[in-house]
Amino acid sequence: MDRPNIDMKERKNMIYFIGAGPGAADLITVRGAELLKKADVIIYAGSLVNPQLLDYAKEECDIFNSAHMTLEEVIDVMEKNFDKTVVRLHTGDPCIYGAIREQMDILDEKKMEYEYVPGVSSFIGAASALKAEYTLPDVSQTVILTRMAGRTPVPAEEEISKLAAHGATMVVFLTSTMLEELQERLMAGGYAPDSPAAIVYRATWPDQKVIRTTVNNIAKAAADNGINKMALIMVGGFLGDRYDRSKLYDPEFTHLFREASK
Repeated sequence: MDRPNIDMKERKNMIYFIGAGPGAADLITVRGAELLKKADVIIYAGSLVNPQLLDYAKEECDIFNSAHMTLEEVIDVMEKNFDKTVVRLHTGDPCIYGAIREQMDILDEKKMEYEYVPGVSSFIGAASALKAEYTLPDVSQTVILTRMAGRTPVPAEEEISKLAAHGATMVVFLTSTMLEELQERLMAGGYAPDSPAAIVYRATWPDQKVIRTTVNNIAKAAADNGINKMALIMVGGFLGDRYDRSKLYDPEFTHLFREASK
């Protein structure tokens, strides 16, 4: 089978928001990589984006690290270079804690066109690191992506213990410095102390760490492994051994593409 011909027609007068993927440079999408190659200007989130992705840039490309910039400064670079191909490179997929809405709203106000190229989120990279499935039959069919309140507040109805009461699969971002409080709130919400949990540090990066533990031991497990940043915390029965077989490939189950054989 021949490979598809990927011919990205980049446009001038266009801002491209691109998800860089969870860490490993080869996990960016084909479309994202092609646009990086053609960019005249790249503004990248230097605190989290793998710098190897900048190797895609052509020699004359102007590169800005937004870790040292304000929102206004980022928009200023976009505006001054709007006659060129501009890439705004975010970590993971920018729809999750990516702060892209405020950028897009300003571009809308300024009548500046943009496109959004999705990426692989770190919570997907963490599942691959764990070799896990978040949505196991008769265990959990719901995945909650959340964070603890820190300098950025969280709506009261989304407080961790309230979300934990659902007993669903939980993936907790941006909480590596608050793990004692996290585990207490998870247990207050209904998770048993021995409920399975996992910590994935820098998912898909070369120095990735995967630690399996229990809810009452999250903080200690992180401390024992020197983890205090850039980690995701996963909680739920999907990390256990019990689940039902999927109906999708059950010979007794009929669906749109296959009749039951028994």
